[in-house]
Amino acid sequence: MVIKTSFKKTRVIEPLHTSGPVAVTSDGTRLFTCIDTEVRMTGVVNGRGICRFEGDSSSITSMTLAPSLTHIVIFYSSLFFRTFEIPQLPETQIPDEPEIQLIEPTRIVPKCHDAPVHVCRIDPSSTLLASGAADGVVKVWDLQRGYLTHLFRGHGGIVSALAFNHPRETSKSPEALNDETLQLITGSVDNRIRLFDLTAPTSQKAHASATAVLDGHMSVPRGLDVSPDGRWLVSGGRDSVVLIWDLYSESNDKHVSETSKDKALRGSANNGQATLVTTIPVFERIEAVGFILPETPVPSSPFHLGKMKFFTGGEKGCIRVWNAREGGVIATYGQELSAGSNSESKSDESREIVDVLYTPQTATLTSVHADQNILTFSIESGALTRRHVGFNDEIIDCRLLRLSESTNSETHVALATNSSLIKVYNRDTLDVRLLPSLDSTSAGHSDVVLCLDSIPSAPVLVSGSKDRTARVWTTKTSASSEGGSNMDAGWVCVGLAEGHTESVGAIALARRLHGVTTLPVINRIPFMFTGSQDRTLKMWDLSVLPKSDSESGPVHLKSLWTNKAHDKDINALDISYNDRFLATASQDKIVSIYEITHHPGSSARKEGARGSARVVGVCKGHKRGVWDVKFPRTSDKMLVTASGDKTIKLWNLGDFTCLKTLEGHTNTVLRVNFISDNLQLISSSSDGLVKIWNVRDEECVTSLDNHEGKVWALTISQDESTIVSGAADSVVTFWEDCTEEVELQKAEEREQVAIKEQDYMNFLALKDYRSAILLALSMNQPGRLFNLFKTLSGRTSLGTVSPEDENSITGSAAVDTIIQTLPPIELARLLILVRDWNANAKSSVVAQTVLYAVLKLKSSEDIAKAFNVLSESRITDVDSLATKNTPKVTLKGIIDGLVPYTERHFARTDQLVQDSYVIDFILGEMDIGLLVDDTLQLDVAA
Repeated sequence: MVIKTSFKKTRVIEPLHTSGPVAVTSDGTRLFTCIDTEVRMTGVVNGRGICRFEGDSSSITSMTLAPSLTHIVIFYSSLFFRTFEIPQLPETQIPDEPEIQLIEPTRIVPKCHDAPVHVCRIDPSSTLLASGAADGVVKVWDLQRGYLTHLFRGHGGIVSALAFNHPRETSKSPEALNDETLQLITGSVDNRIRLFDLTAPTSQKAHASATAVLDGHMSVPRGLDVSPDGRWLVSGGRDSVVLIWDLYSESNDKHVSETSKDKALRGSANNGQATLVTTIPVFERIEAVGFILPETPVPSSPFHLGKMKFFTGGEKGCIRVWNAREGGVIATYGQELSAGSNSESKSDESREIVDVLYTPQTATLTSVHADQNILTFSIESGALTRRHVGFNDEIIDCRLLRLSESTNSETHVALATNSSLIKVYNRDTLDVRLLPSLDSTSAGHSDVVLCLDSIPSAPVLVSGSKDRTARVWTTKTSASSEGGSNMDAGWVCVGLAEGHTESVGAIALARRLHGVTTLPVINRIPFMFTGSQDRTLKMWDLSVLPKSDSESGPVHLKSLWTNKAHDKDINALDISYNDRFLATASQDKIVSIYEITHHPGSSARKEGARGSARVVGVCKGHKRGVWDVKFPRTSDKMLVTASGDKTIKLWNLGDFTCLKTLEGHTNTVLRVNFISDNLQLISSSSDGLVKIWNVRDEECVTSLDNHEGKVWALTISQDESTIVSGAADSVVTFWEDCTEEVELQKAEEREQVAIKEQDYMNFLALKDYRSAILLALSMNQPGRLFNLFKTLSGRTSLGTVSPEDENSITGSAAVDTIIQTLPPIELARLLILVRDWNANAKSSVVAQTVLYAVLKLKSSEDIAKAFNVLSESRITDVDSLATKNTPKVTLKGIIDGLVPYTERHFARTDQLVQDSYVIDFILGEMDIGLLVDDTLQLDVAA
């Protein structure tokens, strides 16, 4: 077994939408959502983040996409708006890494309004931007140039809806726009709809009044949409009615023939009169309304009222499609909320719709709900094709799942997220389904789900909740779960365990399958245990589960055994691989070990299943409550525990003594498990870290850091190649084992280093200094390069150079030529090394020699160009040759680093020269004194 030492972050499930507006591209491939103060673009197909649009630290109030999909405009509560260019990446080029690109704005317009902008739209030609503010002012901007073109006042308060009307000339090509008529339609809190002419003369643009005021709503109009031919207007509001208007009618008779209506279509807005055609009661407060285009539009004919369909979304939490003439519901997408449903459930957030996005190109409707969930429906089939969960809240527990016995790997992950709904994510696409589904007949938990458990070989999941019950879930055998496209229909609750008097906080399934292999897996799991805050353990008989899908609801499970196990809350349960032992962990600092006895029932003898458990040992030693306990996957001779005293303990089940204690977490250890054939442990803590431990040497091998909150959830795939961690920061991280890849990479690097070192020695032997210098720079070995320059300068001082090298700067004419012809990036690298060598008096001589050579042989333009190329090369660690942790190097920084040390070296050298004069003087005086003595001696002798 290979010891695991390296894991890489391959996938992250993080908050997608916290609040604010949502947008989707016309081809349905990109989704734009708000996360705090930023907008994020996500690929719909694979669920991966593509880019983030930089915010200004204030909340987002409105957002709109250009129909050309080239720009996005975002308004902020700071009264700024920012325009961004949307990166045009094909689906195959979406980055796989969790880190995504940050896009900076191309234009920022400050103080665009005097009040926050709540609605904005871009016209079909992607040239004009309209914004409506809370002070009742509507402004129209030139999108390309960013200046104001129109300003409309006169609204009775907050502008609640906007729509452009750019009629198409149906007598010409269906794409041809009538530039002579361009209208802006607005709705406000005074319950009126206003029409403004955007083609008025320039003198009338500043304070133009509405060309028409439509008075029909009794409450705020929240949705406006215009038919493609520009004739029909649909409006919906919080007065629970939808109004359809004929904008070009010359008659007030709503029963006028289509022929006369066709003629009226040719009229202008100034000559025609907008007429209310029909009023349709929808019996819910409307937040979004819009036309649905016909499946086979006829270019040469107008939008026929009799075939007209529109959608609505609002307080009932579902999208409904209506017939415009008859006013009847054609289709419903999603589960309709019953009256008072929100008040009946304590934990479910409101599922009311706050916006609906229609994508004609893909024939889908996307509903945005108040609980940050985003649902996409196919108009043709009515099926839910995609669900995006905007915010998961705290991740309490998670389990990897298989949707069928035939699959070889866990393709989905189930999350308990501080909600009564269990969320099941597809690992490849991040598509999510809920248990139970919103339109399912099977019941679910009525309060927060606290714990989950599953077995690797079967599509079975059990859950415990604050509603004091436990439930057993499985997939329907008749449902197709390929790709997860029909997962709502694929999961059903088949078992319900009731009997605890407090929350069920711990649950464990039997690990071995019993019975004949022809039975469904759900019928081969004999029992499960639950632990509760009422301090009791219960053993449940699972043999009574139905052998086929049951539409009558879950079967009530029978409790085989009940026992008061601890003096405080039970935090965790685990069953050994052979179903022989049960371990319980509690806040009373004790871990109890039970021996399980189970006898399956016999139909021939008319006997029911029997089971019990007896205490065989107690593990004591933790100083605080025990949060988790786990048996190895292939042994029942030991177990591991995690505690609030920041330690992990390994226990011998022969005498229930502590074998090892692992310390390293700085806070409560919440989860722990065995990996690598029990040679290693994995743990998570309140400090936000996931740690991998070697059991033998009791050391932490590596720490995985991607969370900012308590890591409550931790699960491992059956092949131990994937670790999934979930925390209180609403982030789920997938970690893949990359130990072999890292070891292979290190081996290749060592081999390359050995080859380069041999090449370096060969270059020196051949006096190929150019290749040696370039290789030393590329190898990130400044010491070798320093020794090379030191050797060359030493030859000059000793006078051992050849005649052609006597006049060289560095001691070698070849090296001078090398410095003169260095590539820009290598020149920048060399100057970085010179800066660092120059900071030390021992290496300053070599640094000054090389610097002198560079300044003599290279022009200032070449040096400046070298650092420009360096900054454009996106190399962030080029200066790690000498100084690590320096993210960016500039020419100014190099000069600032060279000048003070150079001045210091010059001052020291100057002082040495001055001191040398004193020595010369003393030596001279000594020579004179000796000469005088010799003269005197000669005189005396004479």
